[in-house]
Amino acid sequence: MFSVFAARIDREQPLNGLESGERPAPAERPGWTTVNVRAASLNHHDLWSLRGVGLGQAQLPMILGCDASGVDQDGNEVVLHSVIGETGHGVGPRERRTLLTEKYQGAFAEQVTVPTWNVLPKPPELSFAEAACLPTAWLTAYRMLFTNAGVRPGDSVLVQGAGGGVATAAIVLGRAAGLRVYVTSRDAGRRARAVELGALEAFEPGARLPQRVDAVIETVGAATWSHSIKSLRPGGTVVIAGATSGDRPSHAELTRVFFLELKIVGSTMGSKGEFEDLLSFCALTGVRPLVDETLPLDKAREGFEKLESGGQFGKIVFTVGQSS
Repeated sequence: MFSVFAARIDREQPLNGLESGERPAPAERPGWTTVNVRAASLNHHDLWSLRGVGLGQAQLPMILGCDASGVDQDGNEVVLHSVIGETGHGVGPRERRTLLTEKYQGAFAEQVTVPTWNVLPKPPELSFAEAACLPTAWLTAYRMLFTNAGVRPGDSVLVQGAGGGVATAAIVLGRAAGLRVYVTSRDAGRRARAVELGALEAFEPGARLPQRVDAVIETVGAATWSHSIKSLRPGGTVVIAGATSGDRPSHAELTRVFFLELKIVGSTMGSKGEFEDLLSFCALTGVRPLVDETLPLDKAREGFEKLESGGQFGKIVFTVGQSS
């Protein structure tokens, strides 16, 4: 079957290890379900995999792609929950988690197989392309906002780095939930688009906000860390789920952290229950993921190049067969 996969690890030039071509179709295994992929979305995790983060030489070649929607063997329209138990049977309380493409072959292919526990019904209100955007970036944003930040309608949130999948999701979800959303971006065009999506105001990185916020959604890392900490009200929370600019900020702001009793919470993906809630939220409210570009799977390299350059605003989706 046609697939897009990591053939080599290259930490400096990750796209050097990206290849496409024929790979074996997934074999049947008890307790697992094979899905005919209709749409799959691209994440920074796929670039990190090509750099060897969470993926070693022993696992190569590895089909990339954490997120997908499609049709199962019984003709049901489904979407995948990408967090898989290490033994391949759901995620239990004592079982280490793994993400699709770290141990098990991914979804940038005509077919993917996952534990049946990880297959959820796709709401009919969502297209295949829209549903394929949700399992990683949107689920991460949902958990960051409503579980780990614990914000409620009327609270204020700063989203660092408008344009990425998680940041875009946080803006749209936050606005739909009645939050006061502020956004930063170095790019004036991205700031304008963030306001169009529902942000109250958009600022250049490091700018003073109209008020200190209840929570910060942080995926940029070192470049914005000091600003994130300084933007919080006393007792506020910064939730971090990524560090695209590096994970070693020059100023940790520790004095401010303990003096203002700030909370720093790490966040990774989300539970199956949270994913079910997110799917229902989108179906009922009309909230939809912002799709930057849709490409056929055989043009996946173009999507990877755009993501690596930071040129996207929203999600990049690959389609397979009769899609979206």
